[in-house]
Amino acid sequence: MLFLGDIVGKIGRAAVKQSLASLKKKYQPDIVLANVENLAHGKGITAKTLTEMKGAGIDGFTSGNHVWKKEEIGPAVLASGVKLATPANDPRTPEKGGFIELAVGSKKLLVVNLLGRVYMSEEDLRCPFKEIDSILSGRMDFSGPVIVDLHAEATSEKVAMGWYLDGRVAGVLGTHTHIPTADCKILPRGTAYVTDVGMVGPVDSVLGVKKELIIEKFLTDGPIVFKMPETGAVEINAVFLEIDEATNLATRFEKVQQTVEI
Repeated sequence: MLFLGDIVGKIGRAAVKQSLASLKKKYQPDIVLANVENLAHGKGITAKTLTEMKGAGIDGFTSGNHVWKKEEIGPAVLASGVKLATPANDPRTPEKGGFIELAVGSKKLLVVNLLGRVYMSEEDLRCPFKEIDSILSGRMDFSGPVIVDLHAEATSEKVAMGWYLDGRVAGVLGTHTHIPTADCKILPRGTAYVTDVGMVGPVDSVLGVKKELIIEKFLTDGPIVFKMPETGAVEINAVFLEIDEATNLATRFEKVQQTVEI
């Protein structure tokens, strides 16, 4: 499995279209996933942008707190024909909308999306630890591997979730901060873990946004309109994960990083 970090705007989408074929050739994944909460001009998704990424070769999508910023989720998913998980512990997510099932050969992969609660501004989020317990206990008949995308700010919350689910899921993959962390590892009981996968977004930026705007915001503490670079170097951050079909746990886990020009 190849999992791409948060794809940021038009420039991120262009980088995916330019590079995904070569990544597939190198890693030979059975399935490709990506976080797309920043897909449409930096915040949210649209039917058009989801269709674009599906056409580029992405099989399934996760999201986060910004996914609600553009079009309504249901119609966009229906029009694009994709499988998209929105955060399971967010009250805006419909029942069973917090996870997706994807066919991988003769098996199925369950992909769960969760939001962290520490330092997040969203209200009424349910506990992500109790939420994943409820999802797993409610699917005792599911025989395939499980991947969790924990979209969260706090490193402590992500690390705790990794240990909490060690041996119960194939991978806990942190997203949201857009900065790839150096802790890709397989935990003692077989769960692949990384605090943050990173982003597919412009190098000449602050988390995908034009750096001058963010510097101005820090200097003036005033409001700004987020704008993303549309050309230049793009960093592609992802992880590659191999899962044992017998145990549904990780056997290989590594960081994927490269830069392309758009």
